[in-house]
Amino acid sequence: MSSSPQKHLHSNFVMPFGAQFKPEGGTLFRLWAPGAKQVDLCLMTPGATKETVEMPCLKDGWYVLQHQKAKPGDLYQFRINRNLLVPDPASRYQAQDIHGPSMIIDPSEFCWPDQDWQGRLWQEAVIYELHVGTFTPHGTFQGVIEKLDYLIDLGITAIELMPVAQFPGRCNWGYDGTLLFAPNNRYGQPDDLKTLVAAAHQKGLMVFLDVVYNHFGPEGNYLYVYARDAFFSDTFQTPWGSAVNFSDRLSKTVREFFIANALYWLEEFHFDGLRLDAVHAIFDQSRPDILEEIAHAVKTGPGSQKPLHLILENDNNCARYLARDQDRRPQYYSAQWNDDLHHACHTLLTGETEGYYIDYQDSPIQHLGRCLTEGFAYQGEPSSYRNGKERGEPSAHLPPTAFIHFLQNHDQIGNRALGERLPALCKPQDLKLMAALVLLAPSPPLLFMGEEFGAITPFYYFCDFGADIAASVTEGRRKEFASFAKFRLPQSRSQIPDPNSEATFLRSRLDWSCLAEERHQSFFRFYQELLALRQREIIPRLPDINEGQASCQVFSPQALKIQWPLGDNSLLSMILNLRDMPLRIEQPEPSRLLYQVVPKSSPFCDWGCLPPKCFFCFLK
Repeated sequence: MSSSPQKHLHSNFVMPFGAQFKPEGGTLFRLWAPGAKQVDLCLMTPGATKETVEMPCLKDGWYVLQHQKAKPGDLYQFRINRNLLVPDPASRYQAQDIHGPSMIIDPSEFCWPDQDWQGRLWQEAVIYELHVGTFTPHGTFQGVIEKLDYLIDLGITAIELMPVAQFPGRCNWGYDGTLLFAPNNRYGQPDDLKTLVAAAHQKGLMVFLDVVYNHFGPEGNYLYVYARDAFFSDTFQTPWGSAVNFSDRLSKTVREFFIANALYWLEEFHFDGLRLDAVHAIFDQSRPDILEEIAHAVKTGPGSQKPLHLILENDNNCARYLARDQDRRPQYYSAQWNDDLHHACHTLLTGETEGYYIDYQDSPIQHLGRCLTEGFAYQGEPSSYRNGKERGEPSAHLPPTAFIHFLQNHDQIGNRALGERLPALCKPQDLKLMAALVLLAPSPPLLFMGEEFGAITPFYYFCDFGADIAASVTEGRRKEFASFAKFRLPQSRSQIPDPNSEATFLRSRLDWSCLAEERHQSFFRFYQELLALRQREIIPRLPDINEGQASCQVFSPQALKIQWPLGDNSLLSMILNLRDMPLRIEQPEPSRLLYQVVPKSSPFCDWGCLPPKCFFCFLK
């Protein structure tokens, strides 16, 4: 999977936006500003020479200028209507944060050593989600590189970076980015991110990137000044304000902007796939819609050269985006994060039923079984959390590989008021039983950083907005939990960490020193053993897996049996018993026992009476 050290590849995505360096003739600057009356280019060289040049206005709101002397390393800004300096919305790098000037970058200067990298097949995916700023003490792309061998030893085949696009201040989850083409300067320079991707490829790891196309962050979004009526539409509202305009007047260029962003990360940075955040907050009545158009551009572009994988987060459970063609290949998206499965597992493990968990309080074991056999738990049924509104589409016809399963991720930890991980909310033995089920089931599993060693450090919601926004974000964060019993009183809500405090960010960093403790080492070995078993026994049998033939048998409100016919005509079976009492079942057909989790205090005796708190996995 690694490449010869003598082979190098240069990648330069030709951007239809922003600044494009041309060795034969300086730099071409382009800004779409249909709401501006005048745009000037303000160019600054490393020697502090400043130059301001008016940019010609072409048709349809485009301002374009070819500057013969502008070169890589020079800084530039656009001056709108002679009074406001703004960064390039398609900036490749912001050396001075989100409000500062953009830097001209020549992407062809980077020599890629991964010319022989041909990607990996989707069924091989074992995904590790991480936040660059809190994954290591360094909080940089280089820090992630130093942990690649650890991830391989664990059994990971793909890392997924939470968004890295430039955000305001010293820290952020990444979902408040406003300069979507610029790797964040806090993490490193663009070449540092490329070095991370190249290093991962040389070790056989895929790298996915989380991207946000449903909104821009509240600070540093200068599009409102010179392209407000073009980029945003008041027809639809999102939790972050007016929706991005994907279908109203002037939407053609907006669509091109986001399609270019997707292709940019895949071509210029060699990512193996993208995870599109919260697409249920994207409103587009066009046909094809923007999600279909992005998928088509990827598959007919860089995806025609090697396997590339597109992933969705979609609370609407729109199964149509996960459709397969006659050769069982994804027509649009490889898979979707299966929040339904997480919510069912979480309810079973913790007993929590507030918020969106209310939809799973009645027979969570049934919801879990449906997720494991049919994909979504909600396939058009009314949702109590949505005030009776129907949610989802039928998904039983899709293969298990169309759904990513997880017990923890950044949302499900960080969107809690106190950022608790599962080890702080449930019994370790119960967590291990559920982890075995998720890691060995056919669907690609996703781990959140630190999960594999039972990390107990919280992962809070954190940010670093300017003073005019920070106070309202802190207050809004605390009001968000006013409906929860634990936080109904103002004094209890005041205990919710301030997102803008540096301490909140620092306390969210993984504590790697805890791996010196036996209990954390034991958890790591448990995950490592399961992932090795998955690699050896499950993944080779996933190609051509039969859709719609899995079955579920519920024994009790806390116990079930699942069976999946696999692609080689074998049968994978799992039995889960979360009860504190033994479970009587019929003796299963003779099969090879792949794995078991049985409490030492209640050893397994015979199939007529399973012990409490147990898990079994068979292959026939």
